Amino acid sequence: MPLAGCSGRCKRWSSCSAASPASPTSPTTIKTANMRAPLSYRNKILTPEELQRQVAQWRVLGKTIAFTNGCFDILHAGHIASLSAAAAEADYLVVGLNSDASVKRLKGEGRPVNDTDSRATVLASLLMVDAVVVFDTDTPRALIASFLPDVLVKGGDYKVADIAGAAEVQAAGGRVVINPIKQGFSTTGIIEKLRP
Repeated sequence: MPLAGCSGRCKRWSSCSAASPASPTSPTTIKTANMRAPLSYRNKILTPEELQRQVAQWRVLGKTIAFTNGCFDILHAGHIASLSAAAAEADYLVVGLNSDASVKRLKGEGRPVNDTDSRATVLASLLMVDAVVVFDTDTPRALIASFLPDVLVKGGDYKVADIAGAAEVQAAGGRVVINPIKQGFSTTGIIEKLRP
């Protein structure tokens, strides 16, 4: 039974938990075999076409979809905070991931540190992420327009007008949410620390 006052995502997990065999030590434990199977990270890395089909299935069920994006080159606590906040905005979270070529154009030589497959695998392994889709352009505007999430989430001090895809999402009746960045964490800072 969903917990009172929960967001859609919280209700989804509590419903799944309630339907699963109860643990003798924790009745809300969701670490069961039948919960793990559909969450295989490989099943969560989708092409844009596969994403459109998945989103259509979620919407048939009346679920909401949030979208956020980034390079996620070296995953750190700041990324986790940002992804967690984005996931809380809807029932499902789709993460757009810049391809290697896109990261190189945006960040310069020597980037990304981790290739597309590695970055997608790490993101898809996170419980709060429901789908990962790679895009090769500098911004995800076309990707966003292709499935129009209910909530577009961006971390930082952006203005809504400057966020790629914001106009399209708002025109379709969706929301744009800007979350503050967790200070003290950055991929560039990590790379600098590793240099001799």
